[in-house]
Amino acid sequence: MNKTDRKETDEITPTILSKFEKLKNLLGEMGKVLVAFSGGVDSSFLLKVAVDVLGENVLAVIASSETYPEKERDEAVKLAKRLNVRCEVIQTKELENPDFAHNPPERCYFCKMELFSKLKDIAESEGIPHVLDGSNFEDTSDFRPGAKAAEELGVRSPLKEVGLVKQEIRQLSKYVDLPTWNKPSMACLSSRFPYFTEIEPESLKQVAQAEEFLKGLGFNQVRVRHHGQIARIEIEPQEFSKIVEKATKEKIINAFKKFGFIYIALDLAGFRSGSMNEPLDLGKKK
Repeated sequence: MNKTDRKETDEITPTILSKFEKLKNLLGEMGKVLVAFSGGVDSSFLLKVAVDVLGENVLAVIASSETYPEKERDEAVKLAKRLNVRCEVIQTKELENPDFAHNPPERCYFCKMELFSKLKDIAESEGIPHVLDGSNFEDTSDFRPGAKAAEELGVRSPLKEVGLVKQEIRQLSKYVDLPTWNKPSMACLSSRFPYFTEIEPESLKQVAQAEEFLKGLGFNQVRVRHHGQIARIEIEPQEFSKIVEKATKEKIINAFKKFGFIYIALDLAGFRSGSMNEPLDLGKKK
């Protein structure tokens, strides 16, 4: 049983339901909103509740770029259609910004500044007073340079404002019948590179191919950290025995070498969000 499976038996407590009601009331007061939608657990829940409360006064905007896997974008579009919400897909070009591509620790700030600026422009043209993102309350304790961009541009984070954390969002997502309730955590592909390693389209493609291959083998929560010729695989520790089985191991080695990696390593610490932050002690998640 993986981490997300364990949430299935968790109880919806009165405290969680109270936060849920506060969220609905908060969105109701906003009247009309634009939601930055990635298709992940948090933004999917935010979008679902916004649509339930505000109906057609919701616009979902999906950002498509080389840092965002195509499959994730396509799944987000499908979910938006399922929720019967108006949806737009826009292109972002963060790789053209050297401040982003050079990959400093504050990389996310430059990415979010571009994204949120575009979303603000769309909202203004549509007469929408509020731009929302899916940040949750746990994000306040993480190293999140993108949060600074949101603050500077007036982007609001309703899940954070009402105090909802990831586990509660998963529980409530299941409660409202969202298929994303047990979806593995996902982060921008740029987070797979050590800081100050240049982020390039070909390297991003390598990571996307490698992670998709592992998922195709049945691994649930994966990261492939890119260290030049070395691919460092992070999976849940309970899946270690599976990955070192001879047949599985050989499939991975052959595929990863086709993707351009020479050495393939398994991180014995297992999957954890933000492992690229560890050398600089920047925070727990990314």
